[in-house]
Amino acid sequence: QRGLVEHFTACAEATDLPVILYNVPSRTGVNITPETYEKLCQIENIVATKEASGNFSQMAKISSLCGDDLAIYTGNDDQITCALALGAKGVISVMANLIPRQTHDICQSFFDGDPAKSDTLQLEYLELIERLFSDVNPIPVKQALQYMGYPVGRCRLPLCDMEDTAAERLLLTLKKYGLCEQKTPCPASLTVQRPQTAVLWSTTR
Repeated sequence: QRGLVEHFTACAEATDLPVILYNVPSRTGVNITPETYEKLCQIENIVATKEASGNFSQMAKISSLCGDDLAIYTGNDDQITCALALGAKGVISVMANLIPRQTHDICQSFFDGDPAKSDTLQLEYLELIERLFSDVNPIPVKQALQYMGYPVGRCRLPLCDMEDTAAERLLLTLKKYGLCEQKTPCPASLTVQRPQTAVLWSTTR
């Protein structure tokens, strides 16, 4: 943890820009503990974190220790409403690449005092979220965007195309949600459903 403090401190001191931390232990093998967050949030331009540990007990403790000194954004699309209930400001999202308006509405309905609507929207899109995490990110979301007609290109190696069976499941899910009508990811011939843009989080601390 001391190494994390020294590393992120050095990064923050090297710029005048606001810094958002990113905690994703499933990829890094290392967790940023709440106590480490408490130290890091004292640095003026460390303003937020993308907290993707999936650990709600940890998120609650981060909120308790850091208060308004650190804005928390969940990095898990399937846990947005739960994170908001623990004080998160929003989500840094994968599914928002496909459905930004709906992702915004999950957050905004909570902030507007309608957590029931937020819960309903969260549950409505669980199947889509599951498909977007059925392979290593960002493989499925790039495949989905290609199905929707966006020429986002392929992932760099060692990330490769989805297996045919998984890609077919993804396509069927996109059709279920009305996001795609085509059978193959051929941007030139796709019927494109362009998602509306939306602000997904608040920039106020």
